[in-house]
Amino acid sequence: MWGYGVVALCLLGVGGVWGGYEFPAEFQFGAASAAFQIEGAWNVSDKTASVWDNWLHRAGSEFNGDVTCNSYNQWQEDVEAAAALGLDYYRFSLSWPRLLPTGLPNEVSEDGVQYYNQLIDGLLARGIEPVVTIYHWDLPQNLQDLGGWANPLIGEWFADYARVAYSKFGDRVRRWLTINEPFSFCVAGYDYAMHPPGMSWAGVADYICIKNVLLAHARAWRVYDEEFRNKYHGKVALCNHMVWIEAEEDDDGTAELVRQIYVGLFNHPIFSKKGGWPPAIEQIIEKNSKEQGYPRSRLPSFTKDEIKLVRGTFDFLAMNHYTSRVGRHTREGESALTYVLGLAEVDGVLYTRPEWRKAGTSWFYIYYEGMRKQLKWLKDNYGDVEILITENGYGDADGLKIQDDERITYISEMLKQVLLAMHEDGVRVVGYTVWSLLDNLEWDEGFTPRFGLYQVDFDDAALARVPRASASYYAGVITSRSAEYTNTTSS
Repeated sequence: MWGYGVVALCLLGVGGVWGGYEFPAEFQFGAASAAFQIEGAWNVSDKTASVWDNWLHRAGSEFNGDVTCNSYNQWQEDVEAAAALGLDYYRFSLSWPRLLPTGLPNEVSEDGVQYYNQLIDGLLARGIEPVVTIYHWDLPQNLQDLGGWANPLIGEWFADYARVAYSKFGDRVRRWLTINEPFSFCVAGYDYAMHPPGMSWAGVADYICIKNVLLAHARAWRVYDEEFRNKYHGKVALCNHMVWIEAEEDDDGTAELVRQIYVGLFNHPIFSKKGGWPPAIEQIIEKNSKEQGYPRSRLPSFTKDEIKLVRGTFDFLAMNHYTSRVGRHTREGESALTYVLGLAEVDGVLYTRPEWRKAGTSWFYIYYEGMRKQLKWLKDNYGDVEILITENGYGDADGLKIQDDERITYISEMLKQVLLAMHEDGVRVVGYTVWSLLDNLEWDEGFTPRFGLYQVDFDDAALARVPRASASYYAGVITSRSAEYTNTTSS
């Protein structure tokens, strides 16, 4: 067995303070994972199938989540890998069908509770804070059969699930993320059928999903606030995926409208003083709906009670960020993409610039400045809110590469943008999370895109966690509090 101490060999040396800026002592560094992507053990004990189990078990799929990193059985190795990096925290998710086999709280799995207790206690024993995501896309198939995120009762189902999680683990977990990236599963699952449940009804189904997610998050936040906060004093937030939308020089306002769709729909109801949908987007969709013959807006309205329920349900803002696009109005002969969230509403198109290098997965183009611009936009729109960057990382297609200089460059340059946002724009960023700790199953793209600080050879039954050069670099960042690095590769 290789030694986790390899990380400390400093294959890449971290340099001094970059640009006169460094991360303050209280700034925290973490890494992340998700249950379906790493746990395996898909049908062990009383765990039932999730929508992703069934989605990837369908005829013709070349991969699935049956084993992946086998973290259900090798969780100690994950803890040791996190400890070798010197992480302040490790973000992982609970599997809804592992904890609640029926999806409802009438049955709580003792096996599921034991598994997560072991992981949480193992992290704490190594001085690592567990940051827990309650839902990271693995909806119990039982609940999907009842309509899933299109069923208005899902807010109650999710609040019940969250209550079980708080009651079982809240004495040791101080930071919670209710739901991860509703943008991703509401769009890919309801706009263009790339993810479960495989629907293609853009402009209707996606909006229903988004509203129900916001109500579910709000109910779960209020369960914590009313029943657990005085006992455990933790923090709870919704975790959103944010693609920065760059404007052209002659922008007519379309880029900002796309931002209000891509980010505002998911954040404005929570963080704005008045709550509800972003007004400009709400008005545009209502106008479009009437012109298209609908009796009411395709964007489901919030009642006054629902606005009140959702508004203010945050203890911090959680942001996943990887990539950017340029947004503009369509030109003569062009058509908006009707299957990408909201673009048709504002007659917009998205594209990338030639200088934005493509990484090892289909959607990933690199524009470092987008990180700073997105952070500043959040402050400008929602005020001086505490921001935790809950995912940022680099994917490539070379699974066995150990000397991953591209990943190191990406993380380093993104961290520099975070420093600029903090020190020059006054954004209150409190932590940064690399996606991901391990190579894992990247959903519908299988095992080809690799995001891990640790390589996992999925053709090797041992599934050993082998540190890449980026693991050494990141360990140095955590020690030095600096984003800079110097390539000092040595034996």
